[in-house]
Amino acid sequence: MPVDTELNQSRRQLQLTELLTPARIRIPLVSSTKDAILAELVDVVVANATVRDPEKVLEAVREREEVLSTGIGSGVAIPHGKTSVVDELILVAGVQPAGVDFEALDGRAVNLFFMLVGPESSAGQHVKALSRISRLLRRDSFRVRLTEAETPDQFFSIIAEAEAT
Repeated sequence: MPVDTELNQSRRQLQLTELLTPARIRIPLVSSTKDAILAELVDVVVANATVRDPEKVLEAVREREEVLSTGIGSGVAIPHGKTSVVDELILVAGVQPAGVDFEALDGRAVNLFFMLVGPESSAGQHVKALSRISRLLRRDSFRVRLTEAETPDQFFSIIAEAEAT
């Protein structure tokens, strides 16, 4: 690949629709505790990607949560972790309509979840994906539409529409 193309690729904005599919979205999430939500989201990861050791994925995400809650506020959490048991960046999402105490920074319950898991070697893409998720979720109307989505296809379409504008 020519250097110019590599440089353009590294500058190009990552699209969530490149990482997320309707199969990687769970509506509704049924768990009612932080730890159970993490396990439920890891189950979605395992069902939709090659994972050599599911327990290591959950361990990586839990370790990151111990540093600081990934409940970023406004009803949103972005649990994430890096582990050697996956070979690619994996994004899954879900909605828990009733909300879960996720020790969010603003103290509010969380009902919109995006979990990002990747290998150590994907640190740059990992940060880009976290940044992209955070940027899109700043808009109140976008968050509301996602939490009101009734199906994974509808949730995915809302993201695709937001990324197209």
